[in-house]
Amino acid sequence: MTASVSEADISRLMAHFYARVRADTLLGPIFLAAIGTSDAEWDAHLARIGDFWSSVILRSGRYHGDPYTKHARLDGLEPHMFAHWLALFRQSCAELFPAETADLFIDRAERIASSLRIGLFGRVGPHGVTE
Repeated sequence: MTASVSEADISRLMAHFYARVRADTLLGPIFLAAIGTSDAEWDAHLARIGDFWSSVILRSGRYHGDPYTKHARLDGLEPHMFAHWLALFRQSCAELFPAETADLFIDRAERIASSLRIGLFGRVGPHGVTE
């Protein structure tokens, strides 16, 4: 059986997850500096990232952008932060969805995080050492 995901599921996950990121002591300052502190700024980010995830999960084709460039501009981003981002993402998925749906989102998030991390920092070993 294949997981069924809707646009509403994506919106709900983005709101839940990025509320967690916004409040996080490690990731929050980086995202707040890049996105802003107002709800309006975050609403615009959630709409944009919702388009990205709609394209990834539903193949809607709504996202037209360059995630590498966006992440390369994040001051203070370090390779080890991707594991933390994934941990928060996994928690959000587990809290919101049945296992099959959560696993679908998590699988895509792990692939995206790995690709971004390698694209931005090169191969990173288990202890954060570039190989």
